[in-house]
Amino acid sequence: MLMALGAAVSSALAVDNELTPKEKRDGWILLFDGKSFAGWMTSSQQPSRRPVEEGSINPHQCGGYMMIHEKQWSDFVLSLDFKISRGCNSGIFIRTFPLTPRPGKDVGFNGIEVQLLDSTGSGYYDTGAIYDLVKPTKNAMKSVGQWNHIEITCNKNLVTAVLNGEKVSWMNLDEWTEPNKRPDGTSHKFDVAYKDHPRQGYIGLQDHGADCWFKNIKLKPLK
Repeated sequence: MLMALGAAVSSALAVDNELTPKEKRDGWILLFDGKSFAGWMTSSQQPSRRPVEEGSINPHQCGGYMMIHEKQWSDFVLSLDFKISRGCNSGIFIRTFPLTPRPGKDVGFNGIEVQLLDSTGSGYYDTGAIYDLVKPTKNAMKSVGQWNHIEITCNKNLVTAVLNGEKVSWMNLDEWTEPNKRPDGTSHKFDVAYKDHPRQGYIGLQDHGADCWFKNIKLKPLK
């Protein structure tokens, strides 16, 4: 009886880069198979120059500003695991559109970024922040070299980030009515009124000059 119970529990647990039976029933989609870049390309729409490493995507030196999944998504929950290297600065982009940068800007201006950084603070540029827009309530990231779990939800005008089980940042796009200004009147660098930002776009994993690994990349569309 105990052996049968153990086998049932084991079969329900997730293996890296696979969906559990429950996740399949709940409508999750596996975006990365852990072996290949099927469904992935750089933001320059080229193959990655860096191979899959130990079942993970490392966008550093991939050949583009970020690695992106080839499909566009609107309302969804994105779930993934990541770990950073010492001194790492990276990010997870959502609703990035289009992939052609505007003159004088990088393609990051076309998306919304959840920041990943080797730091212990909780400011606009620390892990869990919606980069330069919303501070996280706390820095819930584990130490360098440890795996973290993050879920990012886009539901119409609402964007939420949950890091290692803690809701750390959220944003109501409809409240962001002016370029370069937060709802409280303070300034940020993006010349975008986020209430008008595209509600559909690409998911991206940023190369910002240091190693950062991503695995178990799963998405659940919201209807």
